[in-house]
Amino acid sequence: MKGQRGEQNKLLTGGDSLMAYETEDQETQYCFPHINSSCVKGKRYRHGYITYVFVSLLSAWTVFLNLLVIISISHFKKLHTPTNMIILSLAVNDLFVGLVMPIEAIRLIETCWYFVDIFCAIYILFISFLVSASLSNLVLLSVDRYVAVCHPLLYPQKITITKTLMSICLNWACFSAYITAFVVNNGYFDTSHRTDVCYGKCSVMMSFTWTIIDLFVSFIFPCVLVITLYLRIFYVVHQQVKVINSLMKGGKCVTEGSVKRKSESKAALTLGIIVTAYMLCWIPYCICSLTVISSTTINVLLLLVYANSGMNPLVYALFYPWFKKTAKLILTLKIFTQHPL
Repeated sequence: MKGQRGEQNKLLTGGDSLMAYETEDQETQYCFPHINSSCVKGKRYRHGYITYVFVSLLSAWTVFLNLLVIISISHFKKLHTPTNMIILSLAVNDLFVGLVMPIEAIRLIETCWYFVDIFCAIYILFISFLVSASLSNLVLLSVDRYVAVCHPLLYPQKITITKTLMSICLNWACFSAYITAFVVNNGYFDTSHRTDVCYGKCSVMMSFTWTIIDLFVSFIFPCVLVITLYLRIFYVVHQQVKVINSLMKGGKCVTEGSVKRKSESKAALTLGIIVTAYMLCWIPYCICSLTVISSTTINVLLLLVYANSGMNPLVYALFYPWFKKTAKLILTLKIFTQHPL
């Protein structure tokens, strides 16, 4: 038995992803047996069905919660603030991530791409765009909170709903152009001239130059910017809280402006939790993907990355009273009646 199990996994030429396995009859399995250029079918995960169930539940959870956020902010005009517009953009992004989770589960578990090649290119384009847009939305949130906390007097003039919506549209447009250029330049749509990939495989292959460019543009630079802004925000928040607490202990009157600054500080800390959760989910995956590590570990970390899209609404539910109220109105079908928030 041990000898048979040892022979079931054999590495073929062409890379780590072309892992073949043999049956007891020692017949190699192919993704598309009737096609000469078919990829060799990799060994299926032992707990594949459990993973399917987990990803399906995670997908439903992510879509449902982010849909609540989208309906809440879109429907109730009282929630139409610059900060909430960015949260709405992030929720739309997370909603799409939830929708593509089942496709990613099929790609990871089945080890074969059973869809057409052009759909593989479109899928890579779409998922790359979502990843980049998610982090860029966090950059916009960081800038919004930085101005609100560090320059509160300038916030009403500098950050308006119109300017915020323009920034969001510009953000999505720029990353759409960048990801399109990235995919086209790496030849994902030119499937007729690609000899590095067999039929039945959908994977990311890029040149070293594009790897460095994409790592810097899509991850390193936005992360450094977000971390720098939030370090400054947390410092200012700490100073403001000390001043407000000293005024309250001394029995002095706390002005309306001080209360508002405390509210802005709380909002910054709440969004800081979202940023921290994003970093904790993404940094391990980015580090491990650049090193030689088992595919199982990479897949687990990738699922953690997707799970991040379902975490953000939980943060809203825990720290934002408006989300609890609007969610209750939506779930009880009282959304179209007059209810104050």
